[in-house]
Amino acid sequence: MNTFLISYDLSNPGQRYGDLSKKIKSYTKWAKLMESCWCICTDDSAKVVRDNLESVIDANDSIFVGKLSGEAAWYGITKNVTDWLHKNL
Repeated sequence: MNTFLISYDLSNPGQRYGDLSKKIKSYTKWAKLMESCWCICTDDSAKVVRDNLESVIDANDSIFVGKLSGEAAWYGITKNVTDWLHKNL
């Protein structure tokens, strides 16, 4: 199973944020790192994840999906998310 970082900019955040959040949470393993930055675990490819999420954002929004290598460093992330990262990276 791969761990992916998802980051996005929504031009009108209130417009589709709920739909995007719900779509990300449809993955079995997920963690919200920051306001517009999440991690998920899936057997899907980055392109498949991107296409899945793209279905709920507008044409003027942007999204990035990248596979994580296992090495990471962070600061100011909640304990729950830190535990999730240690377990899933």
